[in-house]
Amino acid sequence: MKTMRPAAAAAAILAAGLAGAAQAQAPIKIGLVLPYSAGPFVAIANEITDSMALALEESGYMAAGRKIELVREDTTHKPDVAQAKAKKLVFEDKVDMLVGPVASAELTALFDFAHQSKVPLLIPNAGDNEVTGEKCSPWVLRTSFSNDQIVRDMGRWMAGKGYRKVALLAFDYKAGHQLMGGFKKPFTEAGGTIVTEQYPPFGRLSDFGPWLGKIRDAKPDAVFTFFAGPPATLLVQQFKEFGLDREMKLTGAGWLVSPLNLPSQGKAAAGVIGALNYVPAIDNPVNKSYQERFQAKFKRVGSEFGAQGYDTAKLIHAAITQAGGKTDDKAALVKAMHAVRIEGTRGPLRIDPKTNNVIQDIYVFETELQGDKVGYKVVDRIRDVQDPPNGCTLGG
Repeated sequence: MKTMRPAAAAAAILAAGLAGAAQAQAPIKIGLVLPYSAGPFVAIANEITDSMALALEESGYMAAGRKIELVREDTTHKPDVAQAKAKKLVFEDKVDMLVGPVASAELTALFDFAHQSKVPLLIPNAGDNEVTGEKCSPWVLRTSFSNDQIVRDMGRWMAGKGYRKVALLAFDYKAGHQLMGGFKKPFTEAGGTIVTEQYPPFGRLSDFGPWLGKIRDAKPDAVFTFFAGPPATLLVQQFKEFGLDREMKLTGAGWLVSPLNLPSQGKAAAGVIGALNYVPAIDNPVNKSYQERFQAKFKRVGSEFGAQGYDTAKLIHAAITQAGGKTDDKAALVKAMHAVRIEGTRGPLRIDPKTNNVIQDIYVFETELQGDKVGYKVVDRIRDVQDPPNGCTLGG
């Protein structure tokens, strides 16, 4: 075995040192795989991205001495495109982690790639229970919510407030059934009765009349729903037009009256009770700062989707700092994400190592007229809502 000459050894050490320095100075890349140009979730994708950028601006896009870059790819709301773009981000752009998607329809494709390639994927919105339940992966973490997490305590809450008879209404697809099921079990266990349960076909809907007619005939105390976007606006408006607001309470997962919907819903949105992990009226310093900065920059109220994006970026920044800026060891990076606790727009939150789902507070709120506009009032706060493993075997 030949012994390296002193000069050669010194050169090798210098080269290694320069390589290490170069790595230390290389930017940390976060790959965003979101539907920026097509499908029903373009506004949500932009809300998440804008809010992540707002959070990273606070540190000058720096963490542990390294620059942070956001690298965007458009999924066009197609699962095969989402996976292809994720592969490009990892293998060509060399991103250190992925953030996406918006909807569960794209999540399976991204989940499979992240699990196989062992690249951390942080979910900023999609709520499919199974992803942090029986199909969980050590490489896929959720910073948003599981569908059950949003509604599970709302069933008990409504029963305790005297809503004994409830009608359920949601689209006929996986998320609709998960959210209605997550509400129904605790509600009935607390003594409530489901008087009717309806699932219109998923897709474009121009009239809720047939379903609202059946609800009127069932005479419930309240309706519990899950709709977002244009269908949510239509439901709120028609509920008022049918005069049902004088006979029963409209309630549901809080996306029904999201800040993205309120301008088009108008005063018809007043009086709705919702449950969600975020509402703009949350009274804490982080949320107040977020809303002030978001509204000053974008001239609108930041939504729950934006808040999730902001908190996702804050958690990533905290984890990178915890890891000393080292991102090559992906397992250590995930471990750092488990270790950090942050104060977000939603209050305190952390990632549960047993499921990779977020532990967070859930808020019950009511919309009300505030001057000539509809705003939000927090009426209850359910702290540290944590999913059981539900078949997940990560341990932790």
